Amino acid sequence: MNAIPILKTRRLNLRPFSPDDGEALFDLLKDEEVNRFLPLFPPKNLAEAEKLLRERYLKSGGGYAFAICLKSQNLPVGYVTVSGDESRDLGYALRKELWHRGIVTEACQEVIKLMKESAIPYLTATHDVHNPKSGEVMKRLGMVYRYSYEEQWQPKDIPVTFRMYQLNLDGQNDRVFLQYWERHPVHFVEEIVG
Repeated sequence: MNAIPILKTRRLNLRPFSPDDGEALFDLLKDEEVNRFLPLFPPKNLAEAEKLLRERYLKSGGGYAFAICLKSQNLPVGYVTVSGDESRDLGYALRKELWHRGIVTEACQEVIKLMKESAIPYLTATHDVHNPKSGEVMKRLGMVYRYSYEEQWQPKDIPVTFRMYQLNLDGQNDRVFLQYWERHPVHFVEEIVG
């Protein structure tokens, strides 16, 4: 697991998750609207949330998992993750009452700076076509749309069309991460407006 530093922005502290964050994570992930586009089911109780905390956020598998905390408190109100696999997938979630304030963008910008300093060559991110607000965050971060693909999404077992965005951090702007394109037979390039 990578050492997770504490990052600070104007409004936020981004820190490693701690074993005491189960309740805050439960409050975030149990909200069905927040969870709708996340790759996991809402936890049914605190014990399930604590298990997710141990398995997904305390053990990052070579990636990074940052708790987003407002400077006024040290409780996670969201997260930013970067997977440790070849996709280097950027993921994020935020409590609903804090949406539309630029918090996720602010947090992700700071994480992207760290990834660049850490010589990570690129990041990818995907969003469900029914979640265009997430795509707007990706665009604000400087990510570029590359392609779309259809997947039977697990563990929710639902068909989803994802849009894949990429940010090359090492100056190789023509690089495209093709693993999703190659893995999923239905793939295409959309005309993205804006």
